[in-house]
Formats: sequence, structure tokens, C-alpha cells
Amino acid sequence: MPAIRYQLLNVFAETTFGGNPLAVIEDGSGLSDADMQAVARQFNLSETTFLLPSTVAAARVRIFTPTYEMPFAGHPTLGSAQVVSDLLRAGERFSIEMKGGVIPVRRRDGRWTLSANAARHRLMEATSAELAAMLGLPANAIVGPAYWMDCGTEQPMIELASVEHVHACRPVASLMAQWSRNTAGQPKTYVFARTAEGFESRYFWMTGENSISEDPGTGSACANLGAWWLLTQGDRPLHAIVRQATAINRPSVLTLDVEQGKVEVGGRVIVLGKGELSW
Repeated sequence: MPAIRYQLLNVFAETTFGGNPLAVIEDGSGLSDADMQAVARQFNLSETTFLLPSTVAAARVRIFTPTYEMPFAGHPTLGSAQVVSDLLRAGERFSIEMKGGVIPVRRRDGRWTLSANAARHRLMEATSAELAAMLGLPANAIVGPAYWMDCGTEQPMIELASVEHVHACRPVASLMAQWSRNTAGQPKTYVFARTAEGFESRYFWMTGENSISEDPGTGSACANLGAWWLLTQGDRPLHAIVRQATAINRPSVLTLDVEQGKVEVGGRVIVLGKGELSW
């Protein structure tokens, strides 16, 4: 097989080694689904993306975690946008085709921004006490009803009473499997608390029967947070900084703008290195 070029990037990064790592395969045209999954497992990052030709956008992008394909995710969208812009000379405003839809992206003031699709929502079935137990928190840590939101990837939005509660989360795998399994069968949990500048957040997902991982920066969850804001706050505009993964010393900084029914998520992208795969 010919050598396959890739780039390593950090997305939502304010420093060289901050943000959420991403591998982008510059041309995935010659790879099968099994090849893509194997490459993603080799990199073992939250996600690896594969650029492909598109008839409706600047590029088509497929997103793989080490174990499954995703229809949409935020940090792969913005990291891929950086590579598409540089590699295909696509400019600073274009669209990317994904399984979850066609996503408009643009670069302004050094930040890439995506425009989220309209969201579906439903109430979580778990009670506040059950959600608190799932997160290893006291019952009074949960604020208001929790919702499933879906701008392309369905995730639970759980508001907590304070930043301290966000940092204190210790999810219980058996309870996550019971209460936070989305319609695709994937247990995921996004928690957040309000701050003076916006929100502090964390995102957890299960990587095995009893194994929980934490994501450094989750753009799809931030988009769903914007959709949650629209659902719960109506037409009230929002211009927020969303900080994530402070608790695990891998800080990500996301911008979240909600206005006139539209949700935009942004962040800085740093290209860390380039290389080739061959087998």
C-alpha cells in the first residue's frame, strides 16, 4: 500500500500541548472501513479523521474512535477544517460533509468555528438522585432537569451546582451503562457548571465494560450545550467561554455563541507534526 500521509493537531488548544489531540489522514480514498478502524486504533486518540472527496462540500470527513465510527464530532470537524484549508486551498469559509450532515466552518481571528445543525432533544429518564449517584456526587449537586441533546451526536447535558462539583465527579461505570446510554448504545456523560465567563465542563465515555475515559475537549458536546441553552433559555443570546478538562491538566478552551437560534462552537487549532504510515 502507498504511504499514507497524516497530520497531528491539538484542537481547542491555547498552548502547544493543550487541547484535544487529533490525527487527520490527508487522503483516505484507498482505505476500507476496516483499514480506517485499524488506523484509528493504532493512533488510540479520542478520534482520527479521514479526508475524502465530496460532491457537496470542500471535503467529506469520516470520524473514527479506536472502537467505532461517529457521525459527527466537534474537535475532528475543526481540526479537519485546518487541514482541508491548507491542503486543498479551500480558503477560510467552506463546508465539510459528514455522516451527521454538512457542517459550515470558517476561520476568524485565528479560531476555527463550526455552525451546528438544529438539535433534537428528550428528557433523561434518570432522577436527580440517580444521576448524582452515577457521578459520585451528593443529590444537591444536580441542577434542574437533565436532557439528551443531539446536534449530530446524542449526549446527556447535566448541569451541576458549582465548578467544585464538576471537578469532584467520579463516574460509576455500572451506573453510566444504566443511565447514560444514548440511542446508539454508547454510554456518555457531559457535565457543566456556570461560571462568570461561561461554563466549566467535563466529558466522560465508556471504553469497555468497566472502563471510563475522559475527553479533553468535546466540540459536539459544546454544540449540544448551546442547543440546551436554546431549549432552556429561549431567545436569550449567549457568548461564552467553555473550559474543559481543567481537572485532568489537559485544558481546552472552546467558544460558544448562541444567537437568533443559531449555535456556533470555536477554538484554536495547532498543527503539531506530520508523518507517513505504511504497511
